[in-house]
Amino acid sequence: MSIVEIFLIGLALSADAFAVSIAAGICSPAVRTGDKLKMSAFFGVFQGVMPAIGWFSGFLFISYIKDFNHWVAMVLLSFIGVKMIIESRKPEDCRTFCYFDLRPLFVMAVATSIDALAAGLSIQILGEHILFPALFIACTTFIVSLVGVNIGKRAGRKLGRSAELVGGIILIMIGIKIVADSML
Repeated sequence: MSIVEIFLIGLALSADAFAVSIAAGICSPAVRTGDKLKMSAFFGVFQGVMPAIGWFSGFLFISYIKDFNHWVAMVLLSFIGVKMIIESRKPEDCRTFCYFDLRPLFVMAVATSIDALAAGLSIQILGEHILFPALFIACTTFIVSLVGVNIGKRAGRKLGRSAELVGGIILIMIGIKIVADSML
């Protein structure tokens, strides 16, 4: 897996966190620097840990799917991509809770990183190591989330939905590339 592919996966997986960060910036009357860093850290850590969990869980059944693992990786990445595209089309409203309290942060971090489990499984299926991709995904998500909160105060909600749409398309394209590479 190339650095470009890892970067694109990290960017695509961080799209959900980016969209939520923008919403937090839009819907919160006051956003302190500590709030921005806390949200970005939550999202980054969870986006880094979840692929590792998915990768390690792959050891349980990798021997059963080794003959068609590239197809499984494509299906998983495409599933995540389609889900993100569908989510990008749903209307979003401002919630009445504080985005920066620990409980909502925990729930949002888990919810936005579930897709990363499947990505970690895909990395395992491809026979790649997880440490560098997981750290790269975590750092990418931290930066993207931090940027998202700041943009949310200025740009608005439409950008968040567009990020999810583009992220979904990128994951589907990576899945197709995996299958194409296996046929060469």
